[in-house]
Amino acid sequence: MRFGYWLPVFGGWLRNVPDEGMHATWDYAKRLAIRSEQLGYDLSLIAELNLNDIKGIQAPSLDAWSTAAALMAVTERIEWMVAVRPTFHAPALLAKQAANIDHIGGAGRLSINVVSSWWQDEAQKYGVEFEQHDRRYHRTSEWLDIVDALWSKDGVDYQGEFYRIKQSMLQPKPLTKPRPTIYAGGESEAAKNLIASKCDAYLMHGDPPERVAAKIQDMQARRERLGLTPMTFGVAAYVVTRATEQEALQEVRRITDVKQSALGYENYQQWLSGTQLERQVSLEDYSVSNRGLQAGLIGSHQQVQDRIGEFQAAGVDLLLLQCSPQIEEMERFSECVIRHFGQTSSAG
Repeated sequence: MRFGYWLPVFGGWLRNVPDEGMHATWDYAKRLAIRSEQLGYDLSLIAELNLNDIKGIQAPSLDAWSTAAALMAVTERIEWMVAVRPTFHAPALLAKQAANIDHIGGAGRLSINVVSSWWQDEAQKYGVEFEQHDRRYHRTSEWLDIVDALWSKDGVDYQGEFYRIKQSMLQPKPLTKPRPTIYAGGESEAAKNLIASKCDAYLMHGDPPERVAAKIQDMQARRERLGLTPMTFGVAAYVVTRATEQEALQEVRRITDVKQSALGYENYQQWLSGTQLERQVSLEDYSVSNRGLQAGLIGSHQQVQDRIGEFQAAGVDLLLLQCSPQIEEMERFSECVIRHFGQTSSAG
């Protein structure tokens, strides 16, 4: 099992807690990144939104790609998975930018998380066309074709519905071979078909291990029908690990005290209307993004360890964790959970 975390580019993850002590600043991001390597984390996901959908649109949020380049230069080992939305980035330009960051960090340290945009209000505020759900995936398909082609060869011609390039060149190519890993998530048929055919890894919202196992089996079957190599599977989860289950549940009650007047509530409603999820999402889920509480990484240290074992058995390779306050909780998780899995691996 690999352990990753979401970089708190929005200054936290809790819509009901105004100040989580983890500000959206370069200083905090740098300190967290360096410490996370020392704690044994393998990967960090840098989300991309130009507006803050957690704390409200007036609150600051960090730019994903400039932050990734800077963090790559001040860390040595950790993989940076950087989110990218095709409607905001021309494919040839992003391919160039990503290849350059790959060289800054060294082979194997850059990956991308392709996200089909969902936030109509943000698109309008930033002058980007907002497209309906399936059309966004058609664009993403073309976008991936161009990026993949430019990472492997020069003299690329492409003419599609959304993009046209002629004799395009990209040097230097990425160091990572055969290419930086491409992650993506989605629960619609359009999303799953695209991911199975053109991506390397599938990311899932938080769900119990039995639901995750069914999704993995479905994606494996799609992949096999296409005659492609096996995928990597990751799950988002909000973690609360304490000495006792009672202490953990007390913390969950604190963070799920829903206030519908919170600044992020309207943005959350836009996300619901712009996606096609397999499950209804509750107001409690609104409190923490990406259905993180549904993963069930809540309880005593032993309970959390056991739950992770269930995800391993289901076929999960990567956990992408959120927690608050980030550094303090990541310290606790490393000491009480990651160390256990390292010892287990060594014993095996």
